[in-house]
Amino acid sequence: MTGALFSAAMGDTDVDRYLARIGYSGLRTATSETLRALHRLHPQAIAFENLDPLLNRLPLRLDAMSLMEKLVDSQRGGYCFEQNLLFGQVLSSLGFDVAGLAARILWNQPNDVRTPRGHMLLKLCVDGEVYIADVGFGALTLTAPLLLSDGGEQDTPHERFRLTESGGLYRLDAMIGDGWRPVYRFDLQEQVRGDYEIASYYLSSHPDSHFRKTLIAARPFEGGRHALLDNRLTTYTLEGEPERRVLGSVSELREALASTFLIDVPEGCDAILATALAAAH
Repeated sequence: MTGALFSAAMGDTDVDRYLARIGYSGLRTATSETLRALHRLHPQAIAFENLDPLLNRLPLRLDAMSLMEKLVDSQRGGYCFEQNLLFGQVLSSLGFDVAGLAARILWNQPNDVRTPRGHMLLKLCVDGEVYIADVGFGALTLTAPLLLSDGGEQDTPHERFRLTESGGLYRLDAMIGDGWRPVYRFDLQEQVRGDYEIASYYLSSHPDSHFRKTLIAARPFEGGRHALLDNRLTTYTLEGEPERRVLGSVSELREALASTFLIDVPEGCDAILATALAAAH
């Protein structure tokens, strides 16, 4: 039985539009094979991005209709709450048993800092196994679901990950270079929509939130990842050194968002793109 967060199924037409958006034409069965295929395709088609908080287009709407209009029909991306709420809604409509969880981010944080529950991920029961799924973690977004197991290393089409459990808390680590780095920590307490709306409102509205200060975009592709911070564009590949570029104009930023991150850049963005250029100097 699906969790209350995703209790209302999407119509077949909405599912069709979503699947066309990510380029999926396979079986619509609630199996691990379907889950893996959708999880690989979603983040490659729908980029992580924060244009709306920078444009002050608030509040960000997290209902299914608004997410479909933005991420599917308008060819936009979004951040974790938008990405995973949409993904979870589609999975639930296809018959998957889905629940929403919350995580404390550890990535690029000092070891002694205890962050709030500011990230969303999904828990699924598929073919008698429990998985986590997450299509919304920016530059390190998962490109495959992970079995909810303690300690085993798991390969994805991109990085290798592992989950370790202690006292009911799970920590996700990623193999970066030759070492493991912590990504986030979470428990299995199911969240309701209000939990995400409160966290999303803070992250998109508070003046101290990095989503209000820095232009961010990220998208994996077969064999690597693209990441943008203000005007610094980096392309990582599974083999070889990263390729780094500094974009020098609003037109270059617009072109990168459109061609590299596959975003239909909304009207009125030139001012925030100019701010991103100035912030990088």
